Amino acid sequence: MEENLGVTLFERAARNIRLTAFGEDFAMRTRAILQSVDELRDLARASRNAFSGKLRLGVIPTIAPYLLPRLLRDLATAYPTLDIHIRETLTPRLIDELADGRLDAAILALPISIPSFTEVALFSESFYLVRHEGTAGQPVPTVDELHKERLLMLEEGHCFRDQALAFCNLPSPTPREGLDGSSLSTLVQMVGAGLGMTLIPEMAVAVEAKSAAVAVEPLGKGEPSRTVGMIWRASSPLADQFADVAEIVKAAATST
Repeated sequence: MEENLGVTLFERAARNIRLTAFGEDFAMRTRAILQSVDELRDLARASRNAFSGKLRLGVIPTIAPYLLPRLLRDLATAYPTLDIHIRETLTPRLIDELADGRLDAAILALPISIPSFTEVALFSESFYLVRHEGTAGQPVPTVDELHKERLLMLEEGHCFRDQALAFCNLPSPTPREGLDGSSLSTLVQMVGAGLGMTLIPEMAVAVEAKSAAVAVEPLGKGEPSRTVGMIWRASSPLADQFADVAEIVKAAATST
């Protein structure tokens, strides 16, 4: 490619290689061209009677384990010839990959509020307090009382962490050795071991409540919640198909 263009695209060093300034501009324009090619393929797919081919669907980690088992069954029933590829990662990465055309759609917490994306709210769910089973029957702490408790959080980068901190009106703490988890399951196990308490979304209760020695309780008046939705590029020719998939997601969530 460099020979054809007569321009250097890469800076080559002994231990690494990086794009030149021209190479970065070239790569950005190339990605746009490839995305347009993908959209031409999607335009052809949209003209078919049945939704088929590859669907690259992103899901955040605090939704994927609890929604996907039912959702994948329902999608397979609705679209027998659809080739579904799942990508589980954090919201910022899903947004980047969706914008770059590496994903077709994503299921995450709203709002995203990016003009180039269509976002559809699907359902809302409350957060529940998880404490050691020895606290069962004790009064549920108020928001002010939670400030005094050892509240276990997901590690930085999870939107659920930010939502929980906002509800508790707490500043984002620096990582605490042994007190931040990479998954809701890890946090619940830490609670069962007596290390503190945590918050989990409603869809996780049925799975996580039976996995450790914990008591799971609603927070009562003013309880926090999140809105879960699906997003895709507003320019996608498959917008109608994605809207239909969003309805299947909604139905799967309400029956989970």
